[in-house]
Amino acid sequence: MDSIKRYMEFVKPYRLQIIVTLIIGIIKFAIPLMTPLLIKYVIDDIAGNPNLSSAEQTSKLFLIMGIMIIIFVIVRPPIEYYRQYFAQWVASKILYDIRDKLFTHIQKLSFKYYSNTRVGEVISRIINDVEQTKTFVVTGLMNLWLDISTIIIAIVIMWQMDTTLTLVSLILFPFYGFSVKYFFGNLRKLTRRRSQALAEVQGYLHERVQGMAVIKSFAIEDYEQTQFDKQNSNFLSKAIDHTKWNAKAFAVVNTITDIAPLIVIGYSGYQVIQGNLSVGTMAAFIAYIDRLYNPLRRLVNSSTTLTQAIASMDRVFDLIDEKYDITDSKDAIECKNIQGNIEFEKVSFSYGEKEEQVLKNINLHAQKGETIALVGMSGGGKSSLVGLIPRFYDVSEGRILLDGNDIRSFKVRTLRDKIGMVLQDNILFSESVKTNILLGKPNATDEEVIEAAKAANAHEFIMNLPEGYDTKVGERGVKLSGGQKQRVAIARVFLKNPPILVLDEATSALDLESEHLIQEALEQLAKDRTTFIVAHRLSTITHADRIILIEHGEIVEVGSHEDLMNKQGNYYKLFQVQQLEK
Repeated sequence: MDSIKRYMEFVKPYRLQIIVTLIIGIIKFAIPLMTPLLIKYVIDDIAGNPNLSSAEQTSKLFLIMGIMIIIFVIVRPPIEYYRQYFAQWVASKILYDIRDKLFTHIQKLSFKYYSNTRVGEVISRIINDVEQTKTFVVTGLMNLWLDISTIIIAIVIMWQMDTTLTLVSLILFPFYGFSVKYFFGNLRKLTRRRSQALAEVQGYLHERVQGMAVIKSFAIEDYEQTQFDKQNSNFLSKAIDHTKWNAKAFAVVNTITDIAPLIVIGYSGYQVIQGNLSVGTMAAFIAYIDRLYNPLRRLVNSSTTLTQAIASMDRVFDLIDEKYDITDSKDAIECKNIQGNIEFEKVSFSYGEKEEQVLKNINLHAQKGETIALVGMSGGGKSSLVGLIPRFYDVSEGRILLDGNDIRSFKVRTLRDKIGMVLQDNILFSESVKTNILLGKPNATDEEVIEAAKAANAHEFIMNLPEGYDTKVGERGVKLSGGQKQRVAIARVFLKNPPILVLDEATSALDLESEHLIQEALEQLAKDRTTFIVAHRLSTITHADRIILIEHGEIVEVGSHEDLMNKQGNYYKLFQVQQLEK
């Protein structure tokens, strides 16, 4: 039960609140245990007492009923309210803490993890599985102990009334223990399979909803329906396996629960006939059997829900245990006062230990303020190379130096804070234009945001939006054109004002007007910064200080545009082909 032990670390801060809730709960559950005693008192000491007159019997009955009404109508409701409130409050706070930790954790996970994991599955663990663990708090840490307390109090009261009859009432308890152990041992495994199947459905749905434009454009709705049916059927199969086993458990347990009162009624009835037991005691015992076995029923229900909660815990901690590929070394230093000199020293890189190298023995030195363009055919390793600078991945061999220091000697977040990136497909969040620009510098003033937008040639189109800077851009910026999204992305880099700039296919797939505006903004942005440009269209990088032609992960040619054109090598041929296509 390692998961439970680890989960208790989240519970510890709320121990006092849980203890208070338990005390309130014990009082709440103890009050109904007075009802069987009331039945016994009314039958034996009031209605069945020959020494009392009718008026005295009525007077005693009204008195005791008045006391019980005060207890049940005035005392019990606030106790019930606070028990429920505190139980849910504690559970919600614990879930808040877990989700908070998970969000911190998933932000530290590497690109490698996300390239191998569906986003929907991650979301399923943070939302569904964490929510399932709430049962452990409410049921396992509270209701379970309250039910056990109820059983113990009931047994103590019954024991005081009649020891033998109490032992008869408890005769089926061992069968409960055996059935719970037998049936619920396998339920955790079945629950985990069911949760995984549900996560797969959620992951599939997440991808398809995001890619609905592709489904509609290819008119493959029927095909996708078939694919979804496969995912959904897999979940259905796991859910039915889980349900079957659950149903067997409840069939056995409820049978035991139903037999118990019959045994007590039969034995106590015989004792009354023999004159060894009063009718009131018999009635009280029959009432207590309900009080005794109802908590047992709940305990069995708890076994099911707790098994589901523990299986969800396993999945939550599986996510928490995901290792970070990119971490700070113990003696990592702050990355500050950066000049921007970057050197690749015999750098080789592959995405996995068993995968082919995408970069081989790269040696490259970029001086402060220099613009380096990386060109070549798709798949040559250009984007992989610039992805190493902010340590989205770490080099497999060699090292990258920033102002003479290995970038792995810096704290990752402070390193990335010094790098601005504009990509081909920049992600915008579904909030306002202003909020998206503020990602570059969250504490910036409105004036700074506007200045950044103007520098990115974005201010004019933003002011023409329905609500200006407060216009919501929709998920992934769907309400903006490609060129508008790029200019917002450039504006946030202007706002960030980093000494190092990485432009990865930042102007590809745009119309000519947008490309002109963006190219103008990018050239302004690159001034006095060390800049790496990954470009497909060679006409956009002729101004670069140096152009690096990369093929199959190796540097093939280096020089200015004029140098490489005069050389008439591979760059020259590529440029001529693009000019002809143009």
